Amino acid sequence: MKKPFVTEKQIEEITTKYPTPFHIYDEKGITDNARAVYKAFSWNRGFREYFAVKATPNPVIMQLLMKEGCGFDCSSITELMLSKAVGAAGSQIMFSSNDTPAEEYRYANEIGATINLDDITHIDFLEETIGKLPETISCRFNPGGLFKMSNGIMDNPGDSKYGMTQEQLFDAYRILMSKGVKHFGIHAFLASNTVTNEYYPMLAGQLFELAVSLHKETGADIRFINLSGGVGIPYQPDQEGNDIAAIGEGVRKQYEKILVPQGMGDIAIYTEMGRFMLGPYGALVTKAIHEKHIYKEYIGVDACAVNLMRPAMYGAYHHITVLGKENMPCDHVYDVTGSLCENNDKFAIDRKLPKIEMGDYLFIHDTGAHGFAMGYNYNGKLWSAELLLKEDGSVELIRRAETPRDYFATFDCLPVYGELNQILKERKE
Repeated sequence: MKKPFVTEKQIEEITTKYPTPFHIYDEKGITDNARAVYKAFSWNRGFREYFAVKATPNPVIMQLLMKEGCGFDCSSITELMLSKAVGAAGSQIMFSSNDTPAEEYRYANEIGATINLDDITHIDFLEETIGKLPETISCRFNPGGLFKMSNGIMDNPGDSKYGMTQEQLFDAYRILMSKGVKHFGIHAFLASNTVTNEYYPMLAGQLFELAVSLHKETGADIRFINLSGGVGIPYQPDQEGNDIAAIGEGVRKQYEKILVPQGMGDIAIYTEMGRFMLGPYGALVTKAIHEKHIYKEYIGVDACAVNLMRPAMYGAYHHITVLGKENMPCDHVYDVTGSLCENNDKFAIDRKLPKIEMGDYLFIHDTGAHGFAMGYNYNGKLWSAELLLKEDGSVELIRRAETPRDYFATFDCLPVYGELNQILKERKE
């Protein structure tokens, strides 16, 4: 059974200063997990985890990970700016985007980020944009078809918009070499949120074989292989999680089997794990504020899909603990809802939970990655605060809650902004 990393008493104390809803992160859990990742891949001298900023774009979280040796995987100019702002530079930043605007390539080049090209046509686009090509560049590979493992079909790369075909990849390397590029990387993302120790080793085997072929046929100097993300977390309470030590060992075996005999045992291994790095170490805390008894039993909370959209968007499961009632029987069945004018605004459907009283705090698990980050402002709802539970038990505000003034700020180009500003003053906002 999943256990919250905060108690009811702690939340009661926190809410005297920071009202619900809010996302809260576990500092110790984050750092311990990062260290476990580095230990699992310590056999590879050049290993680096490039944390996927898109998962949790908060500078305090990023700084925590930097202290543990992580770089950053960025997919937009604002993520690049965030990475630079927290002190990352050059090879500590990987820029992997698609349908990329020229401005973003220019900025990535300006700060020395390693650029990962999504398409063969981007070679000329990048060269025209920045006036040259970097000495080191990466290319994203898409093998097409279905990605299968022993437990079935994991994903459908052939239906994905990302990456180049194998033929295009080989051509891209030749073109890039002819234009003066000296060092190369390979990148691939073939499946999402896999909960199996097989995924990375199997992917690694495919990419290692590809690297050998690329080197033999083109003579390219391959410096790194980026396994990207896809290592997931067990959202379901009875699901067994990934063993990162076993995963690292599986990749090592493939490395020594395929690359080392070819004299390619100096290639660095990179990963880009957002969900695995942060998912279990964040939660959305919300309060029960209404109950409704019609054809079903409903509990209304003060959070909604703008705070966590995965259940509404994907039907995703997030476990819920009613704080203070961890040991009580789950003998009531509820839909747990938010206040959006959309019927899919539900954190849980037909979920067995203890009897919920108004004022109870609900701890929604596994929101540390792609939780707050996917927020939006539909219905004029405002983004929540983000908090960090420190190792010493104290709590740090790492992003304040959005205010109506923030929400209206981009109307400052319109005459109505004056009226809005007056309303805010009257309300002392």
